[in-house]
Amino acid sequence: MAVKMASDGLWQGENPLDFALPLLAVQIAVVLVVTQGLAFALKPLRQPRVIAEILGGILLGPSALGRWGAFHRTIFPEWSTPALDTVSGLGLLLFLFLVGLELDFRAVRRVGPRSVAIAAAGIVPPLLAAAGIVPLLDLAIPAPRQASYLSLCVFLGAALSVTALPVLACILKELGLLGVPFGETAMAAAAVNDVFAWTLLALALAVSGGGREPKGPPLAPVYILSSGAVFVAFTFFALRPLMARLARRAGPCSSDGDLACSCAVACALLAGTVTDAIGVHPVFGAFVFGLAMPREDGFAERIGEKVAPLVSGLMLPLYFATSGLHTNVDNVQGVAAWGMVALVVAVAVVGKFTGTFAVAVAGTGMARREAAALGVAMSAKGLVELIVLNIGKEKKVLDDTTFAIFVIMALTTTVIATPLMTALYRHQSTATTPEIDGMELKGGHACPA
Repeated sequence: MAVKMASDGLWQGENPLDFALPLLAVQIAVVLVVTQGLAFALKPLRQPRVIAEILGGILLGPSALGRWGAFHRTIFPEWSTPALDTVSGLGLLLFLFLVGLELDFRAVRRVGPRSVAIAAAGIVPPLLAAAGIVPLLDLAIPAPRQASYLSLCVFLGAALSVTALPVLACILKELGLLGVPFGETAMAAAAVNDVFAWTLLALALAVSGGGREPKGPPLAPVYILSSGAVFVAFTFFALRPLMARLARRAGPCSSDGDLACSCAVACALLAGTVTDAIGVHPVFGAFVFGLAMPREDGFAERIGEKVAPLVSGLMLPLYFATSGLHTNVDNVQGVAAWGMVALVVAVAVVGKFTGTFAVAVAGTGMARREAAALGVAMSAKGLVELIVLNIGKEKKVLDDTTFAIFVIMALTTTVIATPLMTALYRHQSTATTPEIDGMELKGGHACPA
């Protein structure tokens, strides 16, 4: 049944909450009130804002208030889900575009092979552990799976090995560590880790067939990966020079500058459409296009200043709240399922911590206390983890119970990051602490804290 956009009003005998636009407005208002209230309550604990946003969604979802039938039917009825998911998905796409804009690999080059080695050390152990977790999941959750063993391994490997760069940046900024060598190393390693994670996610989507029976030719995964590689090459070697020319022509405060920013955002949206057509999630296209944007004359920074307030203040909280709305903690039942929660958390933390600590101490000569803090820092999940999990659920690779298990893991690893880093690495920030050129999330554009 088609849903009308707006009602004719109460005087005409129509309930506005039975129509798409007024209901969406009420849903957004409820989400913002709940998540901002939780963020205020968690502020003394120095937790990233993403924790409040996810917890707010869980509170509004089937795990808590969603049990109240009248609330669920009135505020979050089933027919409204596509509109809410579409708006939040658009916010996610624009957020990944912002993350790409903010990542500048000058700091990676400055830190050199050290950051690459630390990133690899934090990626490989949890990636290998995923192959052993999948059979255990089948034993703990004896439900039929639509995804193949290979696609589930690659997807869970990406989920376990990822580091949430924006969340890490906010934690380091709050602890006064962005302007010291430790912070520079952590941010550079996390940047390398994020690029690898998105590449691994693209591979997972290619081999998964969306968690369904493959509809195309047997070589479809090869075609998807090849097309994705062509898209990346075209973006960097053809579109980037064009955008650089546009940036030089546009003045910093002119109408042409506004036009250039609008063109960049439009291209990011179209890049998402192209990667969706290829068979990779739209956020990958937006992220790659953001990475390819020229940094000359502050062009990328101006775009971020225009787009970030709407995305970070409204659309992104809505995305993480919808993640919570789709999470039903009740799906995790029994000793075996909660044992899997403990195992997944242990693998996510210990795997990244052990590899990072060993390479940081043995390979770079870092002090043990700093190396331990770096291992904790690289274990922070939160934001990017939730993106990976939601894509996995959307593509039918992850079932509801596995999704809930990994959401609990993402919350746990992000919550413990700040207090552990505070205990391991005490550094008093000063007014003269320099900022990390090209690696800090400038002005908090993409910062969820």
